Amino acid sequence: MSGFPILSALSTADAAGLATFHQVADSALAFDGYAPFNEQALYDLQAGRRTAYLVRTNELVVGASLTGQGEIDLVISPAYRRRGFGRAAARDLAAIEPNGVTAWSHGDHPAARALANELHFVAARTLLELRRPLLDEAAASALPTGEDISAFRVGIDEPEWVALNALVFATHPEQGAITEADLAARQAESWFNADDFLILRNAGGRMIGYNWLKVDGAIGEIYVVGVHPDAAGRGLGRVLMQAGLHRLAEADCTTASLYVEADSLGPVHLYRALGFVDHTVDVQYRRFTD
Repeated sequence: MSGFPILSALSTADAAGLATFHQVADSALAFDGYAPFNEQALYDLQAGRRTAYLVRTNELVVGASLTGQGEIDLVISPAYRRRGFGRAAARDLAAIEPNGVTAWSHGDHPAARALANELHFVAARTLLELRRPLLDEAAASALPTGEDISAFRVGIDEPEWVALNALVFATHPEQGAITEADLAARQAESWFNADDFLILRNAGGRMIGYNWLKVDGAIGEIYVVGVHPDAAGRGLGRVLMQAGLHRLAEADCTTASLYVEADSLGPVHLYRALGFVDHTVDVQYRRFTD
């Protein structure tokens, strides 16, 4: 094998190249136990908002990367690690994106931490994956008269949910930016089931909370949960979580999973009180060159 790593950009029409990109990602997932690219980055790739790259030598594909939205993601295939490919590719990728570029270290890998320090990136965000076993989950606590939890209504609820989600996650760079097109992409996924998308409405029928579940095997995910700011402080988040855990248990999931920002102290406290514990840690690094 010869040749320093070269970044080869892939067009959205390059089916063979994109298949290789996903093969690299799958090999890393199998080896590391966590995905090298998060879901939003892959949706952005499908929508043309990010660019996929293969990291090549003269003869071989040794890694893969995504850039766009002010962010870079990079993974080196397990068989080609500790050869300097990641360091060289990271330098080139950082030059593609502007000042303030961010990069995720999924799993908070020690090698990624060392590389971030070398390239003058500093830790900016920490994302926790929490898990807990599902046993005989009780139904949700009673709601005030007139409020109820029901399934998402496809073709009706999309605009109201997108608006509420943007309000709930106004300070969150990914979740708060979800559009109706992004929602439609998720609804097209094989795992989507409107009955697993729990909507909390007040007596007037207005949407004031939700708990969207992703049931795809034994591990059921609390995909996203939120409560309207005007309804905060009433324990509705706990009620929605209880309803979600009950639903996951009914779907024969054995484990519940969720992702949360480490500095979201209120939600983290609630999840830990419900029995969730740390499973993985992702760290986002940011670099300022000026």
